[in-house]
Amino acid sequence: MSRSIIKPGLRLWLLAALFAAAQTVAAQVGEHRNDFALGVGGGYVLSNVGFTPKVTQGYHGGFMGGVALRYVCEKYFNTIASVVAEVNYAQVGWKEDILTKLDQPVINGVTGQPERYSRTLNYVQVPFMAHLAWGRERNGCNFFVQAGPQFGAYLSESSESNFRFEEANMADRSNSNIAQDTMKVENTFDYGIAAGLGMELSTPRLGHFLIEARYYYGLGNIYGATKRDYFSKSNLGNIVLKFTYLFDLKKTNNPKIK
Repeated sequence: MSRSIIKPGLRLWLLAALFAAAQTVAAQVGEHRNDFALGVGGGYVLSNVGFTPKVTQGYHGGFMGGVALRYVCEKYFNTIASVVAEVNYAQVGWKEDILTKLDQPVINGVTGQPERYSRTLNYVQVPFMAHLAWGRERNGCNFFVQAGPQFGAYLSESSESNFRFEEANMADRSNSNIAQDTMKVENTFDYGIAAGLGMELSTPRLGHFLIEARYYYGLGNIYGATKRDYFSKSNLGNIVLKFTYLFDLKKTNNPKIK
């Protein structure tokens, strides 16, 4: 039987050297960055709630705004890799489409007006997203995509309606689910996945201007979802149109970065 001529200790050193060399080669593929930027952002949110049993809805409109932090860590080939964190105040909720079976507005028998109902839910939302961009970093435009988890903390709620619930016209409604109209939010912690795409304009003196379209899909429910609860699903869904301004706190000292 042949015996290895490489001693065990030397073999460990060789493996360590090969690992270090592989790490060095991998590190040379990407260009290191150490850029921090801080800023503010705001926009408009179109939202609804995925109720099961179904509640017929349109989109609820609301404002969102807050602060943003971005850390650029690497440029890998043509991809600029960053991490983004935000803390936003957001007005979300739902707006019901109260219709007949012929898709006509339901007229309230007391007021003589089409019945309307909407609920506004106020949240603090905190997304953490991986941000990938292609194009210019400091002087020009780039295109980006970003995605990651988002967490939300419920603050308060309010509702708007033009009829009294005991006087609602249930006979003409195509959708008779109205339990949600009088139920308060039960789960004050929200979580889900956010993803967006957009464009960024950067200038050396003024900073970074970003415009983005983002979608959030809630994985939690605003109401209980056990067999004893009325709704088996009641998750938030948001479409966000957002503008963000970032200014640099720290930039990598490399004149080759464009």
